[in-house]
Amino acid sequence: MDAILTVEHLQKYYGSRGSVTRAIDDVNLRVEPGEFVGIMGASGSGKTTLLNCISTIDAPTSGRIFVEGRDITTLKSRELSRFRRERLGFVFQDCNLLDTLTAFENIALALTILKTPAGEIEGRVQKTAGLLGIADCLNKYPYQLSGGQRQRTAAARAIITDPALVLADEPTGALDSKSARLLLERFEALNEARGTTILMVTHDAFTASYCRRILFLRDGKSFTELVRGNDSRKAFFGKIIEVVTLLGGACDDVL
Repeated sequence: MDAILTVEHLQKYYGSRGSVTRAIDDVNLRVEPGEFVGIMGASGSGKTTLLNCISTIDAPTSGRIFVEGRDITTLKSRELSRFRRERLGFVFQDCNLLDTLTAFENIALALTILKTPAGEIEGRVQKTAGLLGIADCLNKYPYQLSGGQRQRTAAARAIITDPALVLADEPTGALDSKSARLLLERFEALNEARGTTILMVTHDAFTASYCRRILFLRDGKSFTELVRGNDSRKAFFGKIIEVVTLLGGACDDVL
């Protein structure tokens, strides 16, 4: 089976010749369909820069990025915008919901932009909301929702178009521990039951323990990789802590 995502010798440099910062320095990554992959590293390790390049928010200095076999580094502006709308889903730390729309309308907006037939929209929104446990919140506005409900609404908006790849950047960063756990359990369920392919950047070992595989970055380079395999989440958490310690990071969260 072909990979959903392939990153080859990716480099991203900032600055001029006299002062160059190598945010990403020859990183390679392959994500298969249905994987739940995490990217971890200390502040300044390049994890968000890597995600920004994959998400087409930023352009790499060199290297290639393939999504479903298509080299997205060669796409022109209009093609890139269409590709981003149709094949990528985004979940950010800030939910970015529209305050003047209900949760239902925020989720449905992604389908409306893709010109989905009106008769299909309600059923798809209801089904997706059910998967994320927010079916009873659809008529509420963002200010009426808890932080966790807002983030799950954003996740519903991200997956409702059936993207090839869902990109999550610190999705639990603004949530309390209970809300974070609920969101991560929904991510895990989406990945296992629906086969949603997820690539998630996080600095937090508890959040990362829900992934099936983790790529660790240090100073813009690949440092090591952990695969959960048959480990329990608790055991995997312990292994993540060991690598975080090697990286010189810190983790205050516990299972």
